[in-house]
Amino acid sequence: MGRAARRRARRAAPPLSQRHGLDPVRWKVGPTDAADTADTADAADAPRALDALAARFPALLDPEATSLASRFEAGEVVGADGRAWSASDPVAPGDELWFHRELRDEDVAGPDPRILLHDAHLLVVDKPHDMATMPRGAHVLASALVRLRRTTGIETLAPLHRLDRRTAGVLAFGTVPAERAAYQGLFARGAVRKTYLARVEASGVVQIPQRAGERFTMHDRLEKTHGQLQTRVVPGEPNAFTEGEVLQAADADVSAAGAGGASIVLRLHPCTGRTHQLRAQLAHRGTPIAGDDLYPRTVPATAPLALLSQELAFTDPVTGRDRAFRSMQELP
Repeated sequence: MGRAARRRARRAAPPLSQRHGLDPVRWKVGPTDAADTADTADAADAPRALDALAARFPALLDPEATSLASRFEAGEVVGADGRAWSASDPVAPGDELWFHRELRDEDVAGPDPRILLHDAHLLVVDKPHDMATMPRGAHVLASALVRLRRTTGIETLAPLHRLDRRTAGVLAFGTVPAERAAYQGLFARGAVRKTYLARVEASGVVQIPQRAGERFTMHDRLEKTHGQLQTRVVPGEPNAFTEGEVLQAADADVSAAGAGGASIVLRLHPCTGRTHQLRAQLAHRGTPIAGDDLYPRTVPATAPLALLSQELAFTDPVTGRDRAFRSMQELP
């Protein structure tokens, strides 16, 4: 069991149950939190719970949200022991404040992901395009995790890896917290055989083969700065490795294809799991994935991203069985 897994095992159960398939938010007060939010000039005076929470999470003061004072009065902010905090209670380093996030109206369109397997250990689904794996930003109730928790009733459900919101295909979840680290370790060690299909648009200078049956590798150093959406290819020791094969050759001479480019279908096996790895590596080589609005060569596209997680295969660390899951979808 890894260090993170041991920490999770030692942590007590949350004092609040899930709501709408979402875990409660836990904030543990740190030394600087207590000092920076003191009500008086004397930093030794402990800050009040409401002031400290508002300073740490300014969005709780949104005029459209329920008044934070009202939430304290209703007993919606509790400690690790389940005791309700009063707005005026002093907080100190090490204290925990738990609460539920308030959700904005959200369009939850389309069906839930198709279930490929549901047993005592795993829930594997075929995620559609434009569905987030985890709740984030404007995609909370519509995320795959929240949808599946609500429809299956499995509160312990957790993703074992992630797919970009715009990427479709096979996505695996664990159902037993004690087993999660073993499965996630497979992905971290590169012990999962991942197969993707991608349709790319080639124009100008192209740095991958263009004939059916040709194979290639992509070795790059990828970096992503916190707060920025794009992953960048930069000089340095490679940390992202992908094997590729051309399945369908370019349907036109690339040099004469014009701004629209020529279409090439690829089979890809990422050996590492960097954020936006395939999208960044292919765009860097003059072959952005069709429909990509984040790594485009010309104008952003509005069609679905032509990237599909076609298959996951691995030896199950819990049962010892060989597992293989294949998407039922096709490229857009």
